[in-house]
Amino acid sequence: MPFQTLPKRPSPLTLLRTSLTRRHFTTTRRVANYADTLPNLKIGAHTRVLFQGFTGKQATANVKESLEWGTKIVGGVKPDVEGEHLGLPVFPSVRVAQERAKPDASAIYVPGAQTAQAIEEAIEAEIPLVVAVAEHVPIHDILRIHSILKTQSKTRLVGANCPGIISAIGKCRIGFQPLPCFAPGNVGIVAKSGTLSYETVASTTRAGLGQSLCISMGGDVLAGTNFVDGLRIFEDDPDTEGIILVGEIGGTAELDAAEWIRGYRARVRDPKPIMALVGGREAPPGRIMGHAGAWAAPGEPDAETKYRALERAGAVMVDHPEKFGAGMKALLNSRASRPGTGSIAGVGSQRRGLHSMRRVTPVLRSIPNQKRGLYIKQFQAFDLLKQKSVPVNETSSDSGFSVSIAVDRTSLSPCIIASPTAEFDPAKSRKFPFPYTQAEFDRSPIIADAASHLGLSASGNEKLADLVQSLWEIYKEKEAFVLETRVGISAGGSLEVHGARFGFDDAAYRSSGRQEGIHKLRNTSEEVPEEVEAEKDGIVYVKLEGEGGVGTLVNGAGLAMNTVDALTIHGGHCANFLDTGGKATSETVKSSFRVICSDTRVKAIFVNIFGGLTRCDMIAEGIILAFRDLNMQVPVVVRLRGTNEELGQKMIAESGLPLHAFDGFEEAARKVVALARG
Repeated sequence: MPFQTLPKRPSPLTLLRTSLTRRHFTTTRRVANYADTLPNLKIGAHTRVLFQGFTGKQATANVKESLEWGTKIVGGVKPDVEGEHLGLPVFPSVRVAQERAKPDASAIYVPGAQTAQAIEEAIEAEIPLVVAVAEHVPIHDILRIHSILKTQSKTRLVGANCPGIISAIGKCRIGFQPLPCFAPGNVGIVAKSGTLSYETVASTTRAGLGQSLCISMGGDVLAGTNFVDGLRIFEDDPDTEGIILVGEIGGTAELDAAEWIRGYRARVRDPKPIMALVGGREAPPGRIMGHAGAWAAPGEPDAETKYRALERAGAVMVDHPEKFGAGMKALLNSRASRPGTGSIAGVGSQRRGLHSMRRVTPVLRSIPNQKRGLYIKQFQAFDLLKQKSVPVNETSSDSGFSVSIAVDRTSLSPCIIASPTAEFDPAKSRKFPFPYTQAEFDRSPIIADAASHLGLSASGNEKLADLVQSLWEIYKEKEAFVLETRVGISAGGSLEVHGARFGFDDAAYRSSGRQEGIHKLRNTSEEVPEEVEAEKDGIVYVKLEGEGGVGTLVNGAGLAMNTVDALTIHGGHCANFLDTGGKATSETVKSSFRVICSDTRVKAIFVNIFGGLTRCDMIAEGIILAFRDLNMQVPVVVRLRGTNEELGQKMIAESGLPLHAFDGFEEAARKVVALARG
């Protein structure tokens, strides 16, 4: 376990019932506003950093690097222990650390199953900034945390499932970003994907621009900080002259950013140039693409819609992060050469406040065959409904309406999705967010609004409340992420469920061991064999439809999505999406080759690695091992960038194997597409 484990605590549901009654979460007399915490993102040389999970292996390595780089670390927490570690104090609790060390930020290095507990302790201690890096944090744990964050105005969350936040100017790293890529400069970056953000950073460093502040909102379903938060910080930051946004599929954060950019460019005489990229334009509908949040819920926009929205708003779009450096340099030079520009002084009165933003109306589409975690069969969903005394009718017609319980990524809460058509219609659907603490729906105004939208009579309100109440109980008790139902009205006037599709959070089971009964229903014999085989080695593999041709091997979900996108633009046909994970080893690379080569459509393989935690020399070793042990018969193009890239490239060049090595993406892409065509 790379993270330090915390002592066991009561279940999340028990914590939910108790934590929200604690008086100290409301820290001011006026209504608490989470938006008030936005300035806490402006870290720098002044920032005093605390570590939770301080003595764990990964935190220890990170602290050593960050201290050497210049980050001001004031100690860490190990529950119920006092002492010293790496010459810094160890505190028995976050509360004690806050009293003695006065930290401005806390880096949370505990497993995903215990991340919510650690975040809650930091909120209780009113730590201004909390950065949670762990993956596989259960959705319901994060829903609970957001219900707490909304009641206070002291603590800002970055993450979870993110590399963190880093000030290149102030030499302050709170996360695990690869330090050799960074250089002090004038470009602000906000990104979902870790590896894509590293590529972006490296590109701006090579262009001589460097970075001011880099915020990773992360790939979680419910990010504590989003694109608009980052854009607001960069607008008023004198160190930031250019802004880069890196998005991907899932949610509507990119559409929100597009709306903000449109308003910003309209109200500011000389706006800072903004560039952007959206990964996943070639992602198959309904699939989770590595990141916890890289999937589109029913009615959410696809990556192409996001790309076009940002482009129309005035962002300069690129198809690969390698192009950001030269592109931003040209934009900044053009801005500086215009008479009377180069500064936004004097337009402060035109700037929109930090707490107001006009919402965008997204272009929505239906998502068929969506997969995240486990979807149970309809008869199993009906069994759960029957246990709640919900009438079901499997033989009824397709008439009626649809009612779902899902996650609303904008409000950071659960929501009812209601559509007056039996089959979900994005154009006619509406979301009705409600608090995670909601207990009863009887007489709730939310139900009245939903019933009105569905066209139900006044007597239908109570029946709809009963149905939603049952769905909500299943949702919380079984830790679902989406419950979709098709509902009709029986001859007697009652509501009955005609169809059901229920999905349950994989992280609740994989990282926390919860909901074992639900997840035992999984039948891997009905899944794609290559995907099941890859999963055994911790590899995320998605088999893509079509003629194939190019097999891809990439570290990082965002970079893997973008690699497929960019190869397609170059005329290639990719057979797969493959994310080795951020901690890929030589054995993982070998296993990845084995899975890729099992697909007879593959005529050439493209290895695209940006070394952060993953070292390029380790990847090179894996490639060489694969060639020797697997008797590789297809040509391989290798692009290595990042940590130890020169050593990795040297190993490939001196291996004597038929490998084609590149450091630039464009040349490598052209080569592998040509090889795949024979």
